[in-house]
Amino acid sequence: MLFNSPLYGAFLVGAWVVFWLLRRLRVPRALFLVAASYGFYFYGTWDAARDEPVPLAPVHWALMCLGVIFVGSTIDYFVGRALGRVKSRAGRNALLLTSVVYYLGVLAVFKYWNFAADSFASLFSTLGMHVHVTRLRLVLPFGISFFTFETMSYTIDVWRRELPPAESYLDYLLFVCFFPHLVAGPIVRPRQMLPQLAAEPRADAGAQSRGLWRIATGLLKKIVVGDFLAQAIVNRVFATPERFTALEVLLATYAYAVQIHADFSGYSDVAIGSAALFGYELPENFDAPYVSTNLQEFWHRWHISLSTWLRDYLYKPLGGSRGGALATYRNLMITMVLGGLWHGASWNFVLWGALHGGALAVTRMVQRARGGAEAARAGDSAGWSAGRVLATLATFHFVCFAWIFFRAPTFEHATLALGQMAHGAWALDHVTVRVIPVVALALVIHFVPRDWEARMRDAFVSTPAIVQGVVLAAAAVALHVAASAKPEPFVYGQF
Repeated sequence: MLFNSPLYGAFLVGAWVVFWLLRRLRVPRALFLVAASYGFYFYGTWDAARDEPVPLAPVHWALMCLGVIFVGSTIDYFVGRALGRVKSRAGRNALLLTSVVYYLGVLAVFKYWNFAADSFASLFSTLGMHVHVTRLRLVLPFGISFFTFETMSYTIDVWRRELPPAESYLDYLLFVCFFPHLVAGPIVRPRQMLPQLAAEPRADAGAQSRGLWRIATGLLKKIVVGDFLAQAIVNRVFATPERFTALEVLLATYAYAVQIHADFSGYSDVAIGSAALFGYELPENFDAPYVSTNLQEFWHRWHISLSTWLRDYLYKPLGGSRGGALATYRNLMITMVLGGLWHGASWNFVLWGALHGGALAVTRMVQRARGGAEAARAGDSAGWSAGRVLATLATFHFVCFAWIFFRAPTFEHATLALGQMAHGAWALDHVTVRVIPVVALALVIHFVPRDWEARMRDAFVSTPAIVQGVVLAAAAVALHVAASAKPEPFVYGQF
């Protein structure tokens, strides 16, 4: 069930009505949201399975994927309760291992088995040896990478004694499966969400109006910008880059940078806005990432819930920056390579992560030479100097270069795209010129002061309900006019 489909709108309204009718009844309220969230996930998985070569009937496949979430959530809840009682180090480690092995096993089977098998066969093929490998005919369950990170953070935090075990089984099930963040985040931390689920939700009209605003602006980003660019240029160029000119491939690269931001930040907006309608707050996930002056700042602004997860559960446990310069660069590289692999089982994603890891290491090296990261950030924030403009342009173009490997279906497609930019003609023969103002406007909006959007949102919230209804109805008409016949799936839904 896509956020940009009319069916989701009907589902959201129905769930909202029943939820608030059950507001003061804690157990029925939580039970209903769990059932609604499981239904949301079941329908989305079943609908996707009808068009994919899954080994089971679509309904059985959807039930199996739902079982992965339910079984994992149940294991984690009881592991967390046991961690609250067990004192011995060996016992606590064994409990943590139970949870981690389950989720890493699920990822290994569904996401990485075929990648590992193909890589293994290719390695031996280069040595002149033929090895038979077994490939699994599986489709990646929606959101598997997101909910595994959320659940792993719970058991790790309880194991570290940084978080008390969840008291309510229903609340923990709901923390994992709550439908706004289930498929593509934001990645929610248990310390943020579990206390909210335990408390009675507040019927705050202002918060709900802000939620409707976030949903409307998120869908506008997704449909008017993201979907248009995907269909007008990005999908076609990256499918067959050799058929397009150098200028068109370059424009497609810029367009993809805009598309993936509009698509994913739009998804996050809809998720945050949907949760707000139920009285819950999800974390922010984007903050104008293309204004960044270096890669470190970019990762403070892009997919914030993922970058902070990688920092807290991978980079810091590896040693962070505590072991000297070389250890820091090594830890950055490991973190980003694994972060790239988290996005997808492909050498393209590994290379994308390695590019960012290497660039982060160089960034840290430069910051050390300038007297530390804090001094560097202080210098970067001191107005739009010529140096800052150049640093922003350099960072943006490096990110766009890395996006080529992220978006291209294969490494060969990426090299073809780069080859076309190096040797192709500089003409615009196969792409509508309307792409250019859309890309340019989307990038310019990045530089609009953040308080402008806040003022527009506050103005919307302060207007009478009937005016809000008219504004939302106008937005709905605009979305209907702009929408394509077949909605584009959200980019991060595949992860």
